Amino acid sequence: MSFIADFISKKNETKEKILSIFLTAGFPDKTRFAELAVKVLDAGADMLEIGFPFSDPLADGPTIQHSSQIALENGVNLKKTFAYAAEIRKHTQKPLIMMGYANPVLSYGVKKFADDAKAAGVNGLIIPDIPIEEYDNFFDESFDGLDTILLITPTTTDARIKLIDEKSSGFVYCVSISGTTGSSNKSISSTLDFLKNTYSTVRNNKMLVGFGISNENDVKTFAPHCDGVIVGSAVIKSLMNDDPNYSNTIDLIKKLKSSLI
Repeated sequence: MSFIADFISKKNETKEKILSIFLTAGFPDKTRFAELAVKVLDAGADMLEIGFPFSDPLADGPTIQHSSQIALENGVNLKKTFAYAAEIRKHTQKPLIMMGYANPVLSYGVKKFADDAKAAGVNGLIIPDIPIEEYDNFFDESFDGLDTILLITPTTTDARIKLIDEKSSGFVYCVSISGTTGSSNKSISSTLDFLKNTYSTVRNNKMLVGFGISNENDVKTFAPHCDGVIVGSAVIKSLMNDDPNYSNTIDLIKKLKSSLI
């Protein structure tokens, strides 16, 4: 079993659901990002997704796009993101996941990217623009030792869900809405029907739900139909207007986690 899958399973054994938090590497302050990440983990986040910035993040809504643009303007790149991960790893044994797009990986060099990720203590990867048809071409033997987490959306057929479940490792990322990060759920009943069906179809992996989750009520609504939740845009939005100690963001993390226990 993978490190991430084992971590989630042990939490679930005690009836605890996972809280995974997304942060854009180097945002809002590139000199204090590792400090922020450790605070987020200490506040109750079970896992951390570190987004490496890219100029054309197709799955991300305006909030994360904005944070990515600021990070790029501040000179944050893959090399710097790996350095952040390595620094964060010194302070935690919780899973670290890198999330981003294929173009920066290809530009960096696929093998070098995989090697540097492992050297930095990264446990898994989410590359949302690699479809399952391209999985074997992209994720070659260089990625051995890293979980490759694939996405399921409301438009994914049951047959395709099963294929994704077979290929994914660590967990499957269930996108709760047809839209970008930060979008709202227009129909809770249809969303819950989708989550229930997907949760029963996924057999090989744990399932975490992301997109459209921004507060305790969302967490409580979705938690019974998954093994954990992923929160990104709400955290990034909080950071945009937070104080130097990130007090509001840390309070948000605590509230989100308390909703899962």
